[in-house]
Amino acid sequence: MKKYEFILGVDVSKNTLDVYCWEKSEHLCIENGKKGFRTLTTWSRKNNIDLSTCLVVLEFTGGYEHKFLQFCEELSLAYTRLPGLQIKRSMGIVRGKTDKVDAKRIAQYGHEKRDSLEPSKPLNSKVLELKSLLRFRKRLVRERAGYEATVSERKHMYPMVTHDMIIIESKRRIKELKAAQVRIEEQITELIESEKAMKRNFILITSIKGIGSVNGWMTIAYTENFTCFPNARSYAVYVGVIPFDNSSGISIRGKKRVSHLANKELKSELSMAARTAMVWDNEIKAYAERKLINKPWGLVINNVKFKLILRMFAVVKRGAKYVENYQYAA
Repeated sequence: MKKYEFILGVDVSKNTLDVYCWEKSEHLCIENGKKGFRTLTTWSRKNNIDLSTCLVVLEFTGGYEHKFLQFCEELSLAYTRLPGLQIKRSMGIVRGKTDKVDAKRIAQYGHEKRDSLEPSKPLNSKVLELKSLLRFRKRLVRERAGYEATVSERKHMYPMVTHDMIIIESKRRIKELKAAQVRIEEQITELIESEKAMKRNFILITSIKGIGSVNGWMTIAYTENFTCFPNARSYAVYVGVIPFDNSSGISIRGKKRVSHLANKELKSELSMAARTAMVWDNEIKAYAERKLINKPWGLVINNVKFKLILRMFAVVKRGAKYVENYQYAA
């Protein structure tokens, strides 16, 4: 593993970046854009910080960091993105919060973990675009659900009203949102089709009963086309379907439980896939029926989700569509 001479902690916001060099105890606040990046290179030269020997540590922010990451890639500057909660939990009890303090804490975390941190892989523009489209689709679905709930409530409360402007306007918005959702889904399909590796993996995983288009799109996006998780189990932990022990000494003997630190959106979509598989996949249906005899529903459906994740990673690794009741050679 490469040894880095300097650790730069970066606190990212929409308009600014706070940069803190742990080894030099130097702080810089810059614009989150080209002008700010030029200031960063000048600052680094002034303080004898060789950017080629730096490791930049920053948090996932949902998009505000992308311009800066593109700058890092142009300079071949190593960076690693980490969940904010991972850094926060490592700090223990802290008091006060400013962007400068946050940048310093991120740099401190990077310094302490420098021997175990791995640089992140370069950005995949197709995956980034896919995530953006999926986030917008989610917003459309939620807005539409809100208007549909409004129509249902108005009809229930005022059944005798024949001309309700709120219902009329809500129905108009529902129609517009449906059309917008169709266009976004067409764009997602075109994006998947345009990338050979993504298209291949999408076809493979959607050959599994229960895994439809939405689950296929989301799995491709959040596994970065099966490149950012080493195996099915690590992805299952990220989704939140793997239970962990809950015991300590002789006084705490709790049941195993899944962690609440998970991607709830992926887990929710997989719930729909699991229910479908329990109806249409004979093997999973029989498995669920056996388990439900003495196991609670929540545990069984989590087990089914894990089975679906295992199948997705297996078909991608094997490079062949899922075959029901496939018999492996001894």
